[in-house]
Formats: sequence, C-alpha cells, structure tokens
Amino acid sequence: MTIKEIQSPVTRAIFFVSLTMESGFVQIFSQEIPMQRKASAVWKGGLKDGKGTVSSTSGVLANTPYSFTTRFENTPGTNPEELIAAAHAACFSMALSAQLGGAKLTPESISTSATLTMENIEGGWTITAVHLDVVAKVPGATAEAFNTAAQNAKAGCPVSKVLNAKITMDAKLA
Repeated sequence: MTIKEIQSPVTRAIFFVSLTMESGFVQIFSQEIPMQRKASAVWKGGLKDGKGTVSSTSGVLANTPYSFTTRFENTPGTNPEELIAAAHAACFSMALSAQLGGAKLTPESISTSATLTMENIEGGWTITAVHLDVVAKVPGATAEAFNTAAQNAKAGCPVSKVLNAKITMDAKLA
C-alpha cells in the first residue's frame, strides 16, 4: 500500500492507494484531515498592571503587545475582541465570495467591517453582538442574488458559527 498526502485549497486529505498485481485492480481511499490553526499568548503580571503578547504560527502576529488598557480603556494597541472582529470580517468576506461564486458571480471587491459589542452581564464580560457592514462591487449581481449570498455567508461563515452572539448585517452593492 502506498500513502500519499495531497493538500487542496479547501481541505487536506490523505489518499491510500492499493494495487493488486494479479488483477491490476486499483483501490483509492481518502480521509479528510481537519484544518488546524494555532496562536499563543503570554501574559506577565496582574490584570491591570500586566502586559501580554500574542503570536500566530504564520508570523503575522509576532509578540504583538496587548494589555488591560488596550482592551478596556481604548489605549492604542490590540486586544482579543479586536482580533475576533478582524477574523469575523475576513471570514465573512471569503464566505461571501464563495457564495457569489456558487451563483456564477465574481466580486470585484468586498469590504467588510465588523463591530463587536462586549457587555458586562451579571459580573462577567460577554461578547453579545457583532454587526457586519458590507459593501461589495459585484458585476451582474441583482440585489436579490447578492442579499441571498450575503445571508448564506453570514450563516455559513465558520467564525459566525463559533460566536454565541447576535450577528446582524447591513449589506449593499456598490
């Protein structure tokens, strides 16, 4: 038996190929491997006076600083909620492009802004909502086809699925 790993743009799969010499019969089996993405954080000190860094294996985030003040007092710098909002905007834009492609439409551009709302509920901070503002330039798209694609992207985006929050959206063609 020969084992060969092949990566596709959508998923990774391992293909097992078995060749029987007598009959010349070839069997191919495949197994999908889930994608994994990794990031890490290091925090030093107390909640209000400490500081931390976040990093990702891609290197896009490399010891990027964050702190109590960047999270709760609007000091310039990043914070976990900003990163979630950025991930949601990026994920949604790609999901919308995929939905439009399925309708044989190719967007020239999709601009998505995600506004994450975090509230102190019953003594604990909770992400309660994300609002997506979307403007897309899609040649040949009708308002109906675009809105259907946008609603399907909002529901199907993996980041939308992981958030236990109300997700709203204003989507319009440019």
